[in-house]
Amino acid sequence: MPTEAPAARVSPARRTRMIRTVALLVGVVVPSLVLRELIEARFGRGPVADLSAVAVPMAATAWLAPYASYRRRDALLWLVGPGLYFFTVIAWRVTLAPYRDWSPRPEEKARMRWSRDPEHAGTWFLTEPTGDTGHISPS
Repeated sequence: MPTEAPAARVSPARRTRMIRTVALLVGVVVPSLVLRELIEARFGRGPVADLSAVAVPMAATAWLAPYASYRRRDALLWLVGPGLYFFTVIAWRVTLAPYRDWSPRPEEKARMRWSRDPEHAGTWFLTEPTGDTGHISPS
């Protein structure tokens, strides 16, 4: 009789990161759906209601994108379809900030250092504020 493989264990740090990512997704998508319903109830179905459904996620994507090595203009992807995927990637990356488990873009390398912290081994660490945002990374 074949035996089942043991269930893969998820580390507590990864579980926490997943919970934060899901919370960020829910915190952005649910208000956008509520806003759409409110506008649809007031003005009826149409392009205004449709655009209101992506207004909140576009604003959140544009605000968080520089922290995840994306550009603010990537928020426009909400208008053509793959916005949810890109926001999920951005949310996943932002939940680890200021550490980064992806390679920095060429223009970011001057502000990045390889982390020597044993808890965050194998990650990059942002040492200076991001230049185009005007404020520091969330921690």
